Parts: sequence; C-alpha cells; structure tokens
Amino acid sequence: MSNAPEPAAEPTVPPRRPAAALIFDDPLSQQSSDDTDSGWGERPAGGGSAADLARFLDEKPPHHI
Repeated sequence: MSNAPEPAAEPTVPPRRPAAALIFDDPLSQQSSDDTDSGWGERPAGGGSAADLARFLDEKPPHHI
C-alpha cells in the first residue's frame, strides 16, 4: 500500500443552458387564454327560454324589484 495521495480529479462542468431571450413583440397582438376560455358561469348562446326568465327574476337583487 502506498501512502502517496491520489491525483485530483478534474472538476466536472455542467452543460451551459442557453440564455433566456427577451422578446419585444406586442403582447396585445397575441391571443391569450382569456380570449378563448368560456367565462365563469357563462351559458351557451341560444334562444331565450322561460327557464332563463325565471332564473333572471330569481337572481334579481332586491333593489331591482
């Protein structure tokens, strides 16, 4: 057995990630998920029915009576 120190291993360098790119496009020219999602509580478009009228009258706030 030798008491000589082992040679130091070369440090490993992790692979470099590409730098984040800045995009200077107009954000309003792109479609967002809000433009395509159906809204909260929306119902499909269709002809009005008696059930819609009943719902409207049931949900009308008291100051609208």
